[in-house]
Amino acid sequence: ERLQEERLQEERLKEEAEQKLKDKTKIKQVKTTLKDGLFAIVGNKAITRSDIVNEIKSILILNNMTYSDENRNELQQMAVQSIIKQTIKQIEINKNDFLEFNQQDLNNELNRIASKIGVNVETLKKICISNGLDFLIIENQIKTDLLWNSLIFYFYGNRISVNLNEIDEQLKLYENKKEFDEYLISEIIIKPVEKSKLVSEIEKLKKEIEIEGFEKVAIRLSISQTAIKGGDLGWLSESRISKNFKSIIFNTSVGNLSKPILLKDGILIFKVRDKRKIKNSINLDELKDQLVRSEKSKILNMYSMSHYDNLRRSIAIKFFNE
Repeated sequence: ERLQEERLQEERLKEEAEQKLKDKTKIKQVKTTLKDGLFAIVGNKAITRSDIVNEIKSILILNNMTYSDENRNELQQMAVQSIIKQTIKQIEINKNDFLEFNQQDLNNELNRIASKIGVNVETLKKICISNGLDFLIIENQIKTDLLWNSLIFYFYGNRISVNLNEIDEQLKLYENKKEFDEYLISEIIIKPVEKSKLVSEIEKLKKEIEIEGFEKVAIRLSISQTAIKGGDLGWLSESRISKNFKSIIFNTSVGNLSKPILLKDGILIFKVRDKRKIKNSINLDELKDQLVRSEKSKILNMYSMSHYDNLRRSIAIKFFNE
């Protein structure tokens, strides 16, 4: 009986905690100027005004943001940009109906985004229901990104070249280390600009981050796939950080922005949100696999941005007056 009482008490406490979280994450009714109807046509796909409202809800929930009349226009702009990007990706994916994704990758991403706001997937579903958002919308966003990754690998996978000698050199630095530094990092990548505008564009970006916050600017401006997640890259061990970025991240104190990094397809800025020590429990073979995957992922991300940018220029977008 005592064990049963303890279990019941645990269940009650769990339910209370979940309810508090749902109340905290409850979105005040989204009062946009949008009435239902056609908002835009992207290529041959229609976007309705209710699609935009659902996208706003998704952004608010997944980034633990609060809706207010003051940030209504900004949220609407974020939602429009996000849904246009997803739609363009879907158009390209539909042309290649042989593409597949791994169910475990979908589960892992759902767990990651739920964990980011301090809940499990079941609680995230309940939060969506309480805010009138179909959870399938979030699932489909993730599926689109996974299928897009498959598409990029299909088109560009044979162009990936990783220097294994450099990887082996990196491994030598870590084989005798007893612990690693781990960094909680976010990123923003904006489109490249002319050299004469570089300094002013970077200053403008920093000012916007200072006023709006890193996550909001990432959602609104970043061309990286992490944009919808507020630029979140999660915890990265120093062993998994590209050597091109290591010294910049190492020399960025917690809570600050890194120096801008000029890429072929954009301008990259990191934010180091936290730092911690972890024990070295990875064997060298596993670490080598991680480094190779990380390097391949970085190269594919560059191809992804370039491929999307070309598509964006080739697809017609027509907006309808509100």
